[in-house]
Amino acid sequence: MEIFGSPDRPVNLQSDAVDHRNKPLEQPDRFHLNAASGWLGLGDLDSAEAELHHISPTLRDHPEVLSTRCDIYFAAEKWNELLPVAERLLRQLPKLDQVWINRSYALHELKQTQAAFDQLLPAARKFPKQWLIRYNLACYCSQLGRLKAAMKWLQAAMVLADKKEIKAMALHDPDFKPLRKEIRAII
Repeated sequence: MEIFGSPDRPVNLQSDAVDHRNKPLEQPDRFHLNAASGWLGLGDLDSAEAELHHISPTLRDHPEVLSTRCDIYFAAEKWNELLPVAERLLRQLPKLDQVWINRSYALHELKQTQAAFDQLLPAARKFPKQWLIRYNLACYCSQLGRLKAAMKWLQAAMVLADKKEIKAMALHDPDFKPLRKEIRAII
């Protein structure tokens, strides 16, 4: 019996390993994930992150674990940590709009606003009814000095959500400082 492979069949840990990403989490991993979510809800981000370290190493790339890790990093404003986790999660769950939003938001916070825009733009086509994607694209355009495009994206967000709420949010958003006058004029 050859445990570590042979010259004609080298060990490939990725293909030889069991892919646990599509299976539901079982105890005790489910307990730790739920505990992490609970700590996150209470605002104790250190305890939330500590709970994720108790999850079996083979399940740390499980979509639910990655999603919770994204939420923790987002709340902690750990943009450098959030970015690679969001990218891994996006490869697993490209149909989850929030992952696209989180990844681009992290890029924007890392002062990579052009990359944030470029990587979120395909999501606008993929999720035609998601207002927050359009709102964030408007933010990025505003920061990039593309003010006409920013207003178009902002108006597209307003079509999909409560216009008054979006307007109020935009008026308080520092990303829209160059457009305050135009936003106030929106009826």
